[in-house]
Amino acid sequence: MWQSKLGYVVSEMIAKVGKLFKDGELIEKCMLQAASIVCLEKKGQFSNISLSANTVAERISDLSGNIYEQLREKAKHFSTHSVALDESTDNTNTVQLAIYVCGFEVMEELLKVIPMHGQTTAQEIFHQLCDAIVDADLPRKRFAGITTDGAPSMTGRRNGLVALVQRKLEEKDVEEVIALYRIIHQQAPCSKYLKFDNVMSVAVKCINHIRSRCLKHRQFCAFLEEIESAYEDVLYFTEVRWLSRGNVLKRFFELRAEVKAFMEKDGIAVPVLSDPKWLMDLAFLVGITQELNVLNKNLQGQGQLVNAAYDKVRAFSTKLVLWKAQLSQTNLCHFPARKALMDAGTPFSGEKYADAIVKLQVEFDHRFADFKTHRANFQIFADPFSFDVQDAPPVLQMELIDLQCNSELKARFRELFTMNFNKSKYRSKLTDEHLQAILRVSVASSLKPNVAQLCKRKRCQVSGSKE
Repeated sequence: MWQSKLGYVVSEMIAKVGKLFKDGELIEKCMLQAASIVCLEKKGQFSNISLSANTVAERISDLSGNIYEQLREKAKHFSTHSVALDESTDNTNTVQLAIYVCGFEVMEELLKVIPMHGQTTAQEIFHQLCDAIVDADLPRKRFAGITTDGAPSMTGRRNGLVALVQRKLEEKDVEEVIALYRIIHQQAPCSKYLKFDNVMSVAVKCINHIRSRCLKHRQFCAFLEEIESAYEDVLYFTEVRWLSRGNVLKRFFELRAEVKAFMEKDGIAVPVLSDPKWLMDLAFLVGITQELNVLNKNLQGQGQLVNAAYDKVRAFSTKLVLWKAQLSQTNLCHFPARKALMDAGTPFSGEKYADAIVKLQVEFDHRFADFKTHRANFQIFADPFSFDVQDAPPVLQMELIDLQCNSELKARFRELFTMNFNKSKYRSKLTDEHLQAILRVSVASSLKPNVAQLCKRKRCQVSGSKE
């Protein structure tokens, strides 16, 4: 049944790269053409492969179901588990609630994607979460933590989702869980507190003038080519994309002379592009947003443990302290854009920017206060063998002593840590079931669909009519 196996493999690839179901039909035609060139005698066998839109959709659903079955089986052996929730609105204005489960053995997988067609109150989200936990057979007594995106419906002290979960667990005599807000959701808005709107407004206005009209955009690109600029274009700014601000400002700063010349050629004066104080503000914002981008990227990716992510946040907070001191002393060694302006004769006063750093630092401390509360728990998890037993919670002290006195486990621990430890405008009619299937297959990390098992359940399908 190699035809069925190939069909599942191709369908999995379509899901992982976010292509349309009907793209399977093009792939099928490509395989037939390839077979007619490479192995003409087997072209007939390739014609029995079905990759119609309906078949691809069905196979992705099969793959998703198989992953979910494996997840439920794995969940039976979790010593503890936690969940993470995230709300987002797709292009059909439907709120999609994504629930992830993290179990120990350390693995993280998508548990469920739930379309919220009605209200998205904390009570409704709570009911959906409870149903998802029951469906997956996740025992409440092993529930250890919940992470949310920080939305108001999640964080309300009395009637928010976290409060409802805590009350439910108290009724079941389960210890209070650790509640956190997703680190990357806390970090991203911090850049908005820098309050340099005078810089962003001018930059966005110039960029929109250049890029919002096709003719202007072509003329600007031709202008850059004519003067042999190092860059071919300016970048668009998108408010909802966290990395956009830093990248846009960096490119705008490097093209500031070219933008000024083009705008003047077009009859539009932008006097601030010659203002030393404004240029220094721009350079400051370039430097700090670039550093925030680096932090943002470091916090992304699968398999990151919370203690490692929080370490990166603490490192950035420590850098803020250093930058404040250096800016007060007019030391720009870590800010090349500002240093270049100062070396060119632009006057610089560090107090204004040191104050901006302080505001950013205060905002970081406020947003990560809940992580600071659990810092001791993170340290126990990261290195239980060097943690002071007297500082540990009483419930862990005896076990921690036994662990620290076990030479064999200590050696293994050191050895282990020495090692390197989708709806779019083309898919707005995707059903809720197909959306969940695509996401589960595309984001699966530690679990892989058992294609051989699926092939045994399904006889080989012969290609039929296409939609």
